[in-house]
Amino acid sequence: MRKVLGLLLLLSVVSAAWAQERQDTIVVSRDGTGNFRTLQEAIESARAFMDYTVTIYVKNGVYKEKVIVPSWVENIDIIGEDRDKTIITYDDHANINKMGTFRTYTVKVEGSDITFKNLTIENNAAQLGQAVALHTEGDRLKFINCRILGNQDTIYTGAKFTRLYFKDCYIDGTTDFIFGPSTALFENCMIHSKRNSYVTAASTPKEAKYGYIFKHCKLTAEPGVDKVYLGRPWRPYAYTLFIECELGKHIVPAGWHNWGKQSNEETARYMEYKNTGEGANVSERVAWSKQLTKKEAEAVTVDAIFRTQSDWDPID
Repeated sequence: MRKVLGLLLLLSVVSAAWAQERQDTIVVSRDGTGNFRTLQEAIESARAFMDYTVTIYVKNGVYKEKVIVPSWVENIDIIGEDRDKTIITYDDHANINKMGTFRTYTVKVEGSDITFKNLTIENNAAQLGQAVALHTEGDRLKFINCRILGNQDTIYTGAKFTRLYFKDCYIDGTTDFIFGPSTALFENCMIHSKRNSYVTAASTPKEAKYGYIFKHCKLTAEPGVDKVYLGRPWRPYAYTLFIECELGKHIVPAGWHNWGKQSNEETARYMEYKNTGEGANVSERVAWSKQLTKKEAEAVTVDAIFRTQSDWDPID
């Protein structure tokens, strides 16, 4: 009996210690009133491969730092106090010490099951080359009510067959400012072009059923910008679809570009369905793009897009 009581006492002590160590909410504040002063410190404090969700609450402020969410950090919600006043920013670009595109990120997300909400991710480098604001590698990532700001190459969705969900976001850039091989749904987002160029540069694998899908988004542009393409294929089987979006007059009548390779016209998967606005007239669209039927468009559901290698519903 004494042994049993001793074991129960030991277990209660261990459980109490674990409960004290486990922290479900971490506060980041530049003024020192939180648990950490930087977002990176907060992320590094998380346990590896957590099976519960931790919230990192980031108070208003400008946080100039390069942030990495490593592959062993999972199940984190990073939530800002105010979308326009909680700003994670850096200013690397490809021509600094021959850095190249893929090390210029402000935020890189390697872990899976990560959510960003109510904050700004920015690369504020001058227009001197590629400058990534957000680089994703993980699976099942969500970006809700965020601003993602940059110039060339703002968002790099860097890993094949990973799934991303953007809702109620503002995204801006100049050239190919949403690019990469991942499957991503952009819902009710504003996509703002700052220069005559291209919005997307998908590199969707041939084996992937979906690439970039924009639903109920609004495409806008800076004054004087009047020649923007919806996309060009970074790789031959690029998949990009705009469904019931509002396209501004800056979208060129042709809609799509072949990146100077006629062979891409045989393989690229470029589609639209019931878009509106001055840029939505499809009478002069390139012949190798497609207008979906109602039945085809209705088949592009959240389930169809995301429940592939495993079930995932980002709206849950």
